[in-house]
Amino acid sequence: MKPLFYLAPLAFAFLSGASAQEVKRNLPYVATAHARQVLDVYSPRDVKGLPAVVWIHGGGWQTGDKSSVQVKPQAFIDKGFVFVAMNYRLLPDVDMATIVGDIAKSIRWVHEHISEYGGDPERLFVMGHSAGAQLAALICTDDRYLKAEGLSLAVIKGCVPLDGDTYDVPAIIETAETRRRVHGLPQAKYSHREKFGNDPAKHRDFSAVTHVASNKGIPPFLILHVADHPDTSAQAQRLGNALKEAGVPIRVFGAKETTHNKINADLGLPDDPATKALFDFTAEALKR
Repeated sequence: MKPLFYLAPLAFAFLSGASAQEVKRNLPYVATAHARQVLDVYSPRDVKGLPAVVWIHGGGWQTGDKSSVQVKPQAFIDKGFVFVAMNYRLLPDVDMATIVGDIAKSIRWVHEHISEYGGDPERLFVMGHSAGAQLAALICTDDRYLKAEGLSLAVIKGCVPLDGDTYDVPAIIETAETRRRVHGLPQAKYSHREKFGNDPAKHRDFSAVTHVASNKGIPPFLILHVADHPDTSAQAQRLGNALKEAGVPIRVFGAKETTHNKINADLGLPDDPATKALFDFTAEALKR
């Protein structure tokens, strides 16, 4: 018996808010797909040429699922986007480079097929929360992964990492380990050090800040973070400063009175300040 993701994708339509929404689920983004190498496409009905968002879920690179998108699909559809949520293979079954490769493969699929769902392959946004924020930031700065799939950064109109703490992996390792050491606590057995390969060279290579450079085609960034979280705030400023120095259009927005999970759940709500910053950013990026 073939795995379920090879069956005809589930398609249905429903009305929520202002715009009708169609969903195609569990579309494989590689020819011989692993069960997690699938994505869902949310699109308005009877449209074409819309910008598209590729959303990368969080979960510490070990858990998480594309279904955890809360109100985002409808919010983006109401703003005239196609929304794609993708899964990827997870630690410890694969290594970090393989995970980043899955992100690039999913973007290639979107670039090749999104026009079938009303999207514009040349106007893609890459976004993600937590672990997904690291993956989004890295794929939009280290162009080797997209180049391996026959693409360039030019297809990406903007990048929105949401409350990540690993844009500079060596910095978060040092921060976390120092905090535990000075408080007399044992070091975590499977932390960022191990997840990113337990090798300083790999830690640097999986850091978006390592790959930021001028005249590289890096897209504009909006870095969203929880304002009173010391680690994600410091990492947001670290990446933001690197991008600014390289001449990349950048805005860093700290959301107040929220948490790591709430900032993600609220993204897309009409009165949410981070959501306003998000859609101001996409509107400006689409003018470039």
